Amino acid sequence: MRLDKLLSHTGFGSRKEVKPLLKSGAVVVNGTIQKDSKMQVNPDKDEITVHGTPVVYQEFVYFMLHKPQNVVSATEDSVSETVIDLLAQEDTLTNPFPVGRLDKDTEGLLIITNDGTLAHNLLSPKKHIDKTYYAKIDGEVLLEDVKAFAEGIALDDGYICKPARLEIINPNEIKVTIQEGKFHQVKRMFAARGKTVSYLKRISMGQLQLDESLELGEYRPLTETELAILQNK
Repeated sequence: MRLDKLLSHTGFGSRKEVKPLLKSGAVVVNGTIQKDSKMQVNPDKDEITVHGTPVVYQEFVYFMLHKPQNVVSATEDSVSETVIDLLAQEDTLTNPFPVGRLDKDTEGLLIITNDGTLAHNLLSPKKHIDKTYYAKIDGEVLLEDVKAFAEGIALDDGYICKPARLEIINPNEIKVTIQEGKFHQVKRMFAARGKTVSYLKRISMGQLQLDESLELGEYRPLTETELAILQNK
């Protein structure tokens, strides 16, 4: 990796901004002052400091976000605030993105990373990753609905959903677990049963549970145990 790219990715400014830093002699690689922005370095092997402070490079980042309503699951949007806008600037340097999406008015667990392989595995239909939601329903949820969800709901466009697990907490509150991620899927599944979802929150993805200590809009790095869960290690 080029030295200026490394410095840029670790929070020292844009490539243009780090050039004066290099010219000032503040950057030391393996004990030698380096002023060449094009120098190739290995972040895992080379010892690099700026003004004596070690430069720590992390290739991949993994965050758990408690997504609030009215925020778009995208990296950028010309109208609405995005989940990336909720991150501190230093946590955006490696160009992270949301894994999948939650509707604008849906809250809950969202993984943000720059690891494309992990994102693909979590979203691939072949992986059969469970996604569990808590919802409030306008209309009474009945045992007949539980049976219908288990058999596969037909959406308004004719698509037949895979069997889903519906748990009734009380007639107006439920948990539902699906393995797909069709557009507005949970809302459309209930609409097919003549009911309306008034509140929706994703509480788990696979074996990963939302950290309920996170306030809406807050996020934190995944722990090693949580990451291993997602990576099936």
